[in-house]
Amino acid sequence: MMSTATGVLLAKAMNLFSAKKINPLLGAAGVSAVPMAARVVHKVGMEADKKNYLLMYAMGPNVAGVIGTVIAAGIFMTLLGS
Repeated sequence: MMSTATGVLLAKAMNLFSAKKINPLLGAAGVSAVPMAARVVHKVGMEADKKNYLLMYAMGPNVAGVIGTVIAAGIFMTLLGS
């Protein structure tokens, strides 16, 4: 829940400073549950607007969440592991 909420809030903060606005739902796809998080973001976006197609845009943060998880796991294994 924290990852999803942080992603949405970060996207909203980015919208304050950028000229081109992004959909805050894309921040919710940044968790490492591939491809389920991207599908949920796409479904919620389609419920709000039938012309909204977010699946391919949601896969970017989704894969980035996986890469971040792998990096964090590597750091933990290095610091704590054998």
